[in-house]
This record gives sequence, structure tokens and C-alpha cells, in this order.
Amino acid sequence: MKKPFYRALYFHVLLAIVLGVLLGHFDPSLAIKMKPLGDAFIKLIKMVIGPIIFCTVVTGIAGMGDMKKVGRVGGKALLYFEVVSTFSLVIGLIAGHIFKPGKGFNLNPATIDTKELSAFTTAAHNMSAVDFLVHLIPETVSSAFTTGNVLQILLVSVLFGAALAALGERGAPLTKMIDQIAHTFFGIVHIIMKVAAIGAFGSIAFTIGTFGIEAVIPLLKLIGSFYLTLVIFVLVVLGAISRALGINIVRFMGYIREEILIVLGTSSSEAALPQMLEKLERIGCSKSVVGLVIPAGYSFNLDGTNIYLSMAVLFIAQAFNVELTLTQQLTLVGVAMLTSKGASGVAGAAFVMLTSTLLVFPIIPVSGMVLILGIHRFMGTGLAIANTIGNGVATLVVAAWEKELDRSKMNEVMSQQRAN
Repeated sequence: MKKPFYRALYFHVLLAIVLGVLLGHFDPSLAIKMKPLGDAFIKLIKMVIGPIIFCTVVTGIAGMGDMKKVGRVGGKALLYFEVVSTFSLVIGLIAGHIFKPGKGFNLNPATIDTKELSAFTTAAHNMSAVDFLVHLIPETVSSAFTTGNVLQILLVSVLFGAALAALGERGAPLTKMIDQIAHTFFGIVHIIMKVAAIGAFGSIAFTIGTFGIEAVIPLLKLIGSFYLTLVIFVLVVLGAISRALGINIVRFMGYIREEILIVLGTSSSEAALPQMLEKLERIGCSKSVVGLVIPAGYSFNLDGTNIYLSMAVLFIAQAFNVELTLTQQLTLVGVAMLTSKGASGVAGAAFVMLTSTLLVFPIIPVSGMVLILGIHRFMGTGLAIANTIGNGVATLVVAAWEKELDRSKMNEVMSQQRAN
């Protein structure tokens, strides 16, 4: 029997977001006090992300048994990530030129107070390519989980899975036990999701209460053009990729609507990671592909973040009347490709990525980031949603590429989605 819409998680989350916006607008002081609700929900999710990634990746690799296959799947995923990431960066640049969101500001760097940027510029200065590679290796196996760094957890998981696969039949009992532990953690996620609406309410109420609707008015052109670009990217680029697989992107977004709404409410794509792992297995992707692609995608496949980076850099350049040559813009794409990976696992990652990118272009005043600081959370919500959808599509692509996409199951799920 079909569950009534008013009992569905997506309806509860959507209602909570609306109530949070209303509270933030009409009673900002009370809304700001709701912040712990959102923080607590995100902490609950982050609490289980490490074990879930570990269990999923380990059982996936051990199930493959063939390390050549692991390398092949990883290689295909990275190839897809880089191609689509380049597309997203270029689309962001094109949108920046078409909409010109920074035109007319005519700013002088000397008049801008940059005290609030010190934490971000310090983090950006401290993250070089070598640091990034060294940072992949945790101090201890357990520290990867205590710090919650997805890339470090992924490295530990791949090594553990490879060693377990090499044991063959001797490792089978341990593989089965880890699989049972994974199901237990997914059970915990289902319990946590019962309070997802409360978390979304707290986060959105705090955001609106802190910054206020009026804070975005001077920068509405940037926010509007950014969200329009995200919509075009998802519907056109990801839509074309999905269509090639036989999936309608709008129906796929309907299938993951609960996850999208959770990201909308919390401004965190990590809040939807455990659910995405389950949903993609349910639609027909093999467990091994899902376990490798989704965790890696959260660091290497950041479509929304890439659009944010290229549009934000152009916005700041335009605000200071700085003209960038074609060579400089192409360099920007290359630099952003590196910085978007280098800040993975850093708090306020997208903002740190933007700072890192600007530091490579002394011609653009880093002080211009003060303009974006106040609206970053509003833009961060959009980029997190685009990242979530993009990682879902990436998993479908790699699964189909590996011939590990159960199309009959996929068609059945999509037809049920159409009926809903």
C-alpha cells in the first residue's frame, strides 16, 4: 500500500524548510538559536559516514576479488570525473561572461575590510599539491575515522579491501561480517533520518535569521545567475548523459528527492551520502561500483563547486574592473581543477578552494571574497545539490560502463517513479 504523501520524509523536510524560512524572516533572534538542531543532525550523519564508507568499499573490493577490476573501475571513474569537471568549469566561465554579475560594482581593494578572511587565506596557503598527497595518508588507521577525512578513509578502505581479497576463501567469513556491520550502520541511518526534518529546520532558520533575505538583495544577480547556470548544467549536461543511459534526469531527481531536500535544508552534501549509497544500489548499480564511485566522487567530482569557483572568480574580477585574457581564463580552469581537489576535507571547503584559486591570480584582489562571504551559504546550498546529483549520475555511468547496471531493475524503479 502506497504511503500517504504527508507521511513521507520528503514532505516533512520540505515543510520544515518552509517553516525555517518563515521563522528566520519574522523572528531572526529565535531562528539563530535553532542552529544546534542543524549542527546535531549533520554530526549524527558524519558519525556514521566513516564506518559506512569503510564497510561498503571493503565488501565491494573483496567481492570483486580481482584488483585489476578495482583499478579499472577507479580509472574509469576518475576519467569521467575529470571530463565532466572540465565541462562544469568552462560552463561557469561562459555563464560569468554572459550574465556579468560583477559589472557595475567598481570596487577599490583599499576600501574593503578583510579581517574575516584570515582563516580561509591561511588554510589556502597551507594546502599545496604535495601537502594534498601527503594529507591522503592518515597518521594512524583510526585517525582517518576520528578526523572524518573521506579521502583518508577511502585509502584505508581500499588497502583493507585489497588485503582481504588476497586472502581468498580465508577472508570470506570476515567479508560476510563486515557486510552485516554495514547493514547495521544503514539501520542507524534510517533511525537518524527520522529527525532529518528537525535538522533541516534548524539549519535553514539559522541561515535566514543570520543573513536575512535583505542581505542577498545587492548580490541577487550573482545568486540568480549561479542557480540558473546550475539548472542548465543539470538539465542539459547531466540530462544528456542520463538520456544516453536511458534515464530521464528529472525522474532520477524525483527518485532522490529526499536526499536533495536534506541537502537543501542542511547545505551539506555529506548529509545525503549514506542514503545515496543505498538508493544507487536499489536502482541497479552493483555494490562494488557504488562503494568506490560515490566516496571518491565526494572529493573528485564536484560539478556544482566547479561552477561556483569559475563564476565567483569572474564575479570578483568584474567587480574590480579586472580584465582577464583568454590565456588567464584557461589557466584559471587548470588551477581550479587542482584546488577543487586540494581542499577536500577542509572546513568550508568551497570557500577555501576559491581562496586558493585567487591566490594564484595576484591580478584579482583576494579581498573581493568579502563580497561573497555573506552569501556563501546561500550559494553553498546550490552547489551541494548539484554535487549530489552529479555523483549519482557518475555512479550510473561507471556502472553501465562496467556492465554492472541492472537495467531491468533500473527501468522498474524509474517506471514506479513515473507512477508516483
